[in-house]
Amino acid sequence: MLYREAGQFKTSYRADNQTFPIRIDRIGYFVLLAVAFLVVPFFVTDYMANAVLVPFLIYAIAALGLNILTGYCGQVSLGTGGFMAVGAYAVYKLMTTFPEVNLAIHVLLAGGITALVGTAFGLPSLRIKGFYLAVATLAAQFFLVWLFNKVPWFYNYSASGMITAPERTLFGVSIAGPATAAWAKYLFCLVFTVGLAWLARNLTRGATGRKWMAIRDMDIAAEIIGVNPLRAKLSAFAVSSFFIGVAGALFFAVYLGAAEVGEAFGINKSFLVLFMVIIGGLGSIFGSFAGAAFLVVLPVVLKNVLVGQLGWPTDLAAHIELMIVGALIVTFLILEPHGLAQLWRVTKEKLRLWPFPH
Repeated sequence: MLYREAGQFKTSYRADNQTFPIRIDRIGYFVLLAVAFLVVPFFVTDYMANAVLVPFLIYAIAALGLNILTGYCGQVSLGTGGFMAVGAYAVYKLMTTFPEVNLAIHVLLAGGITALVGTAFGLPSLRIKGFYLAVATLAAQFFLVWLFNKVPWFYNYSASGMITAPERTLFGVSIAGPATAAWAKYLFCLVFTVGLAWLARNLTRGATGRKWMAIRDMDIAAEIIGVNPLRAKLSAFAVSSFFIGVAGALFFAVYLGAAEVGEAFGINKSFLVLFMVIIGGLGSIFGSFAGAAFLVVLPVVLKNVLVGQLGWPTDLAAHIELMIVGALIVTFLILEPHGLAQLWRVTKEKLRLWPFPH
């Protein structure tokens, strides 16, 4: 009975178009932010940060980026892992070349470099789409992984071919390197996640987002009504690649600390982020977070239950995890193509009408 709009009047266009039109949603949003920033850092453990919270925040950024490109603009991409590698190697070169600069600035610059690379690889979208565009972005994935493997300059001529993040501090607190505390990793990633989610929400609600969705629904009709397909598609690739580049930079510098491009940013990473978007819901900011949370928490739960509680072999638990994820993807594509976000929307609509049947 609390989830109601009765008595909540809108007296301006701004109030009518706000992201959370119902008061309880706004209260819940600010309470969630307060808990995330003011409560969780005091209770987070190394296991919770490294197994759940930090990966969830980073993958949520990557899923937001892919959702902007695929869910909002309709351009299929299978090169997410390669663009995350661009962000990781860009932040590594920046960290080693300009050690006196703040890591947060390096992460944003790495996102900008990835945006330029993504825009270059997005040029084929002006002529091809659908399956052919997916193959083009898949080629970008393999090319970028090959490039970072074969050109020693990218990994500073290391004999092992790996890149290792040097230690960095922010306001006297370590945020990169083996001495980094769990709460510092979590807060650093949380700031980026909240800021980029706010940016994505405002972009998709504005004129830019409407152009992306017009291209997604029917690009010929969009061009007829005045949408420039060149600018719309390339801006989607640029913004999407920026988000993914930031995710790759954080994934390397804050979460992994050391990485080898083939293992950390291979084709499996591209499919993992795509599955997050499919399960969470295409064209939904909330869906990006829901899909990331689902596919980050699921392996942890399965490992604790199957391996920790039942004593099953680790490889068997890994295969069962892949089977469950595959079955869920097929189920969502058949029964609920809009994913967890649509289930959440339907649940809220039922709560707004309950107990009335109509």
